[in-house]
Amino acid sequence: MVDFNHEKIKNIKDKKEEFKMEERKSLIKIKPKRYKDGEIVKVSFMVMHPMDTGMGKDKKTKKLIPAKYINSVKFVYNGKEITNMTVWESLSVNPVFTTYMKINGKGKLTVTYTDNTGEVHEKSKKIKPKG
Repeated sequence: MVDFNHEKIKNIKDKKEEFKMEERKSLIKIKPKRYKDGEIVKVSFMVMHPMDTGMGKDKKTKKLIPAKYINSVKFVYNGKEITNMTVWESLSVNPVFTTYMKINGKGKLTVTYTDNTGEVHEKSKKIKPKG
């Protein structure tokens, strides 16, 4: 008879979930690439996320895939909130969020998202106006 160490199995599952959260890739793009102080630029935040609605079925098991979707996205520039978006589960996989902002000197742009399972992801980009 095989004796399973349930605590060890739970720890492995926790580590897997932790790894999944760490492996999310995201990108902040600013257009135009070269911008001056005082200019208004387009900021796009792209994130790899499944955006599962909870209504799809796994093809192999035929069971419902649990809901996992982004529900909040916040853009912050030099500590000041630019925009805060409330998002619904109907967005596509790997969504892109776009806003516009005025460049007010050097600083840091941070985009944070939260999903319905409590996962929080943050991505930052240094802002360096030219000229």
